[in-house]
Amino acid sequence: MSEQQGNKPAGTGAKKRPPARGSYKNSKAARRKRRRRQLQIIYTCMTLLLVIVTLLIVGLLHATTRRTNQNRAEREAAISAEEAAIQAKRDLIKEAEKLADAYDYDGAVALLTQQENYDTDSELVNAIAKFTASKSALEAKNVLEVPHIFYHSLIVDTDRAFDSSKLSADTIAGNNAWMTTTDEFDKITQQMYDNGWILVKMRDLVTEYTGEDGYVHFKQNRSLLLPADKHPYVLSIDDWSYYHSYDDQGYGSKAVLDENGMVKVQYKDKDGNVSVGDYDVVPRLETFISSHPDASYRGARGLIALTGYNGVFGYRTDVAYKTGERLGQDQAAFLQANPDFDWDKEVAEATKIANAVKRQGWEIACHTWGHLSVTGKSRDTIATDQEKWQNTVANITGKTDTIIFAHGNDIGNWKPYDINNNEIFRYLKDMGYNYYANVDASAKYWVQVNDLSVRMGRINCDGLQMWRAISGAAKINVFEDLFDVESVFSPVRPTPVSATGKS
Repeated sequence: MSEQQGNKPAGTGAKKRPPARGSYKNSKAARRKRRRRQLQIIYTCMTLLLVIVTLLIVGLLHATTRRTNQNRAEREAAISAEEAAIQAKRDLIKEAEKLADAYDYDGAVALLTQQENYDTDSELVNAIAKFTASKSALEAKNVLEVPHIFYHSLIVDTDRAFDSSKLSADTIAGNNAWMTTTDEFDKITQQMYDNGWILVKMRDLVTEYTGEDGYVHFKQNRSLLLPADKHPYVLSIDDWSYYHSYDDQGYGSKAVLDENGMVKVQYKDKDGNVSVGDYDVVPRLETFISSHPDASYRGARGLIALTGYNGVFGYRTDVAYKTGERLGQDQAAFLQANPDFDWDKEVAEATKIANAVKRQGWEIACHTWGHLSVTGKSRDTIATDQEKWQNTVANITGKTDTIIFAHGNDIGNWKPYDINNNEIFRYLKDMGYNYYANVDASAKYWVQVNDLSVRMGRINCDGLQMWRAISGAAKINVFEDLFDVESVFSPVRPTPVSATGKS
């Protein structure tokens, strides 16, 4: 090699040296690493973005579902509220219809007009129009032509009531003359309803006001309105006490309350089995009216005339049972047969019955404490009897302004009571009595509305009076407008029926 060649400048015509093998690998690996890192970042971002999007979608779906459910709940609540309002309105119309069924059209209209939309809601408008039209068709009844019928306790078992092998002739005669059977009562009630007779209260016949003299004064009620084919009558019950003398003769034994607080009667049959049911006038009439609400004018019921000497409603509440003094033979036998007798409990139970019958619409009347015949009695005798009644009956039933005279007697004749010349009337008026009734089956009705008193003659719907009508013994058949007496009169009654025995 020449010197010139050996001194050739470096790089001139010389080949470049490739990078070292290890350095090349490192550069490629770094690029792959950077790429992986970039991809991881991208994947992470995409995953995070996907999570965020998913969460947003889930949240959106949840919010949408929540709003949908909320809207659905709000719609359902609105529908429920509307349905409840409609049901409440229709329930109110039904209540108004009950009032209208009992001829209280004013009350029915007043109930509906309490609603804010009574003049725009079609159902309310139509109901009000119907009640108003029905009232316009009514007519005022003559309150001086209203009959007053009455019953004693009903005979449940006629075989026992008329059993000559066990009862005296006098007892059978009394049961036959003064009592009515459950079957007869049902027929009378149904026929009177079919003939258009509607039960009213005695006080429905009048309007009353208290004068400056402190007394209650009366005028005829000119607005006793009923349909043209309907006729008012008054009803009362005498002696709802289940006297000891009724024992084992086919009558109920005491008034009791059922599980609904309604008054029923306990009855013991000939075999000693005790049951509770419609064994007398009060529960029997209640059952009838419950299915025939138009049989009663504005919820009217009857008068329950009570004595006190054997207690009331079958409970032995007279003070003699407590003290053991001045006992009658029947009373003494009762206490002997019931050594665990609890007078306070008897009074408490009788008070429950009194409150229940009054809630049902019945009114209490005084029948004197001792079933006293008031005719010809002195003021002192009547006052003594009244003191006993107030202390042993009114303490259970509350005060009353009605007296129904026992034995059908009266404290005067047919003329109006004169407070200045009738000391018995003055005494009773001062005691708070305003309504008076006797027994008078000589006419189809007898009503006297005076300034200071209201009087009625009552027709006894019993065996004696029905027999008198059938046999022609009565001058007038007082039942002919009320019911068909021949179809009512029980064929198992002993005939002829005579006015003997107890009353």
